[in-house]
Amino acid sequence: MLTRRDSLAFLVASSAALIPGRTAAQQAIDFSPEQPGRVRAGRDEDAIKLVAKDARFVKDGVFTVANNAGRFPFGGYASDARTVIGAEPDIAQLVADALGRRLEIIPTSWADWPLGVSSGKFDAVISNVTVTEQRKEKFDFSTYRKDLLGFYVRKDNPVFIREPRDVAGLKVIVSSGTNQEQILLRWNEQNVKVGLKPIEIQYYDDDVVLYLALASGRADAYLGPNALLSFKAAQEGKTRLAGNFSGGWPALAEIAVTTRKGAGLADAITHAINTQIRNGNYARALARWNLSTEAVDESRTNPPGLPKA
Repeated sequence: MLTRRDSLAFLVASSAALIPGRTAAQQAIDFSPEQPGRVRAGRDEDAIKLVAKDARFVKDGVFTVANNAGRFPFGGYASDARTVIGAEPDIAQLVADALGRRLEIIPTSWADWPLGVSSGKFDAVISNVTVTEQRKEKFDFSTYRKDLLGFYVRKDNPVFIREPRDVAGLKVIVSSGTNQEQILLRWNEQNVKVGLKPIEIQYYDDDVVLYLALASGRADAYLGPNALLSFKAAQEGKTRLAGNFSGGWPALAEIAVTTRKGAGLADAITHAINTQIRNGNYARALARWNLSTEAVDESRTNPPGLPKA
């Protein structure tokens, strides 16, 4: 997890990448604590009416949200090393506004959010949480983003990857022990069974070496979480997206606002998100962080999640 110091180091590096003369493909990100470009919403009276009568918020007039604040674009620290900003805080702001409440974000480790939400310490967690059937036993979900993986290649590499056969014979970087590695291994097995060339899978512990491998042609593609790689591509202009697919392939995987099971908030949050989808605020919020490819057409309450097995 990135610390405040890590976030500031990232800020310095990102600022250096945005000096005049860089390519137009790069995206200037506002790291100020004030966030003047953050998209805001009006009160959604219909959403407010869906809050259960016995629902209890942590604080009167406040929507208290846990966020990992560990990595951009999901969430990190602004230039004051104190204010949490990012794509997830932007979504939290839209929901808070729609519910007529002030937003309070509590930086929380990934390991601590389940107990915090279950115990009522937080009203919700908005921190890249994927809907799973196991989690649905303890939590309610209001979806707001697709959980996508992405193949990223050197900017001038013409390859496009739309299905397993498209990676046959390619040199692909992936992180060991991850969901994407398991998917890539299944794709490779499927390809070999039908007589296609095997994938040359590469592993790197150092991101600098990893991206040098892409730049030099020692690797053809890097498979990882789309949101993180998309953000890096927009900032540096050295790589591009070659193909997306679900992080739960072949099952659909979605990211959701997560609340305590039976807290009486999920339907209201889902309605609030759908209002923002219809009025365009949602799309503008995702675009600020280069996450438009992960937009959902509709928020859903407790949809089918990734299976337990």
